[in-house]
Amino acid sequence: MRLGVFGGTFNPIHFGHLRAAEEARQSVGLDRVIFVPAAVPPLKSGDLADITHRYRMTAMAVASNRHFRVSDIECRRTERSYTVETARALRDEYPDADLFFILGIDAFMEIPMWRDPGELVNLIDFIIIGRPTMRFADLSASTYIDEPADKLAALDRGTSEMLTTKLLGGRSAVLLGAPLLDISSTAIRANVREGGSIKYMLPERVESFIITHGLYRGF
Repeated sequence: MRLGVFGGTFNPIHFGHLRAAEEARQSVGLDRVIFVPAAVPPLKSGDLADITHRYRMTAMAVASNRHFRVSDIECRRTERSYTVETARALRDEYPDADLFFILGIDAFMEIPMWRDPGELVNLIDFIIIGRPTMRFADLSASTYIDEPADKLAALDRGTSEMLTTKLLGGRSAVLLGAPLLDISSTAIRANVREGGSIKYMLPERVESFIITHGLYRGF
């Protein structure tokens, strides 16, 4: 079985997240994508909704896709959530599966600041998704990817849609250059705070949940 692991704060989850997961599933041939909301992320703070709300919104958003699941593996922790610990736990839970951690270019570039980054990149393969504000050519500065900048730039130009590369340590990374939706959780929270519309940025059930529970209005 080939499993994608999509971690994040999902604060809130939106169509950009869902489309990225679907692109990864189809392009890499994943059997399932597991969404893992982070309870207490080390590098995030500020207007973070309670994990109970973020988990429920994520569950609502993925319910209509039979290939998507949501895991409470990080929600059950009372301390900070570290990706390497989640990767270890999922490796134990699915010992025979090929695991791929799905994340954006910006998040992959932050890996050196994460807990035990060397162990993480040796523990799991990666699917790196394009972001509207980031270039694949920026990955040439990564500690873990050794690819010529012109080869990475082909993804930015659209002359190449996917590139599989070896990471230092032996694991692989699949780089997906498919155009994705330019939606951000930050923009959604700002719209709520300012009384703007968030319609068509995220599933209707998630929009209703945010309104009903008064999320993001007090930050």
